[in-house]
Amino acid sequence: MPGERLSGVDRAWLNMERPTNPMTIVALIVFTTPLPLDRLRTVVRDRLLAIERFRCIPVADATGARWRPLQEVDVTDHVVSAVLPEPCGHSELEALVGELASAPFNPARPLWSFHLLERYGTGGALVVRIHHAYADGIALVQVLLGLGDRAAGAKARRRQPRTDRLRLQAEALAPGSPMTSQRLTAVPAAVAETLGEGAVLLEKGLHYLLHPQEAATAATDMAAFAAELAHIAALPDDPPTRLKQPLSGIRRASWANPLSLREVKTIGRVLGCTVNDVLVSTLAGALGRLLGASTTVPEERVIRAVVPVNLRAASEPPLGNRFGLVFVELPVGIRHPLQRLYAVRAAMRTLKRSAQPRVTLRLLWAVGNLPRPVEDAAIDLFSAKASLVASNLPGPADPIDIGGARVSEVLFWVPQSGSLGVGVSMLSYAGRVQLGVMADRNLMTRPAELVALIAAEFERLVYLVLLGAAVLED
Repeated sequence: MPGERLSGVDRAWLNMERPTNPMTIVALIVFTTPLPLDRLRTVVRDRLLAIERFRCIPVADATGARWRPLQEVDVTDHVVSAVLPEPCGHSELEALVGELASAPFNPARPLWSFHLLERYGTGGALVVRIHHAYADGIALVQVLLGLGDRAAGAKARRRQPRTDRLRLQAEALAPGSPMTSQRLTAVPAAVAETLGEGAVLLEKGLHYLLHPQEAATAATDMAAFAAELAHIAALPDDPPTRLKQPLSGIRRASWANPLSLREVKTIGRVLGCTVNDVLVSTLAGALGRLLGASTTVPEERVIRAVVPVNLRAASEPPLGNRFGLVFVELPVGIRHPLQRLYAVRAAMRTLKRSAQPRVTLRLLWAVGNLPRPVEDAAIDLFSAKASLVASNLPGPADPIDIGGARVSEVLFWVPQSGSLGVGVSMLSYAGRVQLGVMADRNLMTRPAELVALIAAEFERLVYLVLLGAAVLED
């Protein structure tokens, strides 16, 4: 029996898969106490496989793609043991994470896997891979939290059925419904989806007819939407740098000791900036120094990072992809930390007032419904406008346990699409900010260099704040 259709956005991420750029979200979890393989398999069987999506594989058809449920999923195929070469340390784990991030999935099985390293540190480590079509970064964090022991009794949230009359009429035409099977077996699913959207527009039209003031507001919003779309289309390509080279498909990962979230918040409070402003500015400074090591970077030089923005409502299920994208300008040519920070703050404030996240979400939906060659061309067009992907996600404020093992560190990396080959992740967990870099080997042979520069740039900012405080005291 056919399964649920992939949304346009989920299908877009499924089709973005390339040999040089697999669409895999990668998470790393480090434990302070051991987690045996059998216990992890039980946790995954009882908690992850309780969610139907993870018992399905995406299958393309004539009108798009569907989630095909499998009769049985063998957890031993997906939760496996991995071994690091001696001395089983940080460098060896970084190499393994990069290797797993580069590896494709078996399309005959659900596109996710857990790789447990029982010999690492005091308790071991776990590398989790999930294809982007299943979930975005926010959803992945929720999935991992769902594996936690305190969440064991919670039931997975399911998509609520649409109950309004016009939507039900549209759904009656969807493939698999009695009406479809009897009379309209040839109606493409895309038509049913269009009818559903049309029903919503009809409802809105009637509502606006009775409420002209709201209609005026909606017209203003639509004008802003169209202006933002034109703005995105007019963005020039990012300048050629070492970050804009052909990709090899071989990824390398690196991370370092986390930053204190309290310290980052304090810096932001003192300087009148957000945590995100501080982190993005620090990244811009590190990239400027990395690029400046091989060539002169003019002060006005700006490159862009694609930054995901969560658009998921609290009532929506924590699966699938429900986020927009913004193109954040990174002033990599500005060397002074405070000047660069305020430039980033101004750019971020402008983006917060824009419709860019909602526009790009609709673009992803549209792209996911285009023929594959057209989608590839569209992705290449937009990825040329940036040099990297930077993600910043909030994690749990308190430590969690998985299968009785205490989690000490959590990192993640979202995939890059098109010609992009560098990803920087920032995740808060238990009072600390974990930063990691994933990069194609052709762009960065040693991502650890950028990680070290990020830490150094943050220390420079801390030093300037402390120096300013000391001057005020004098």
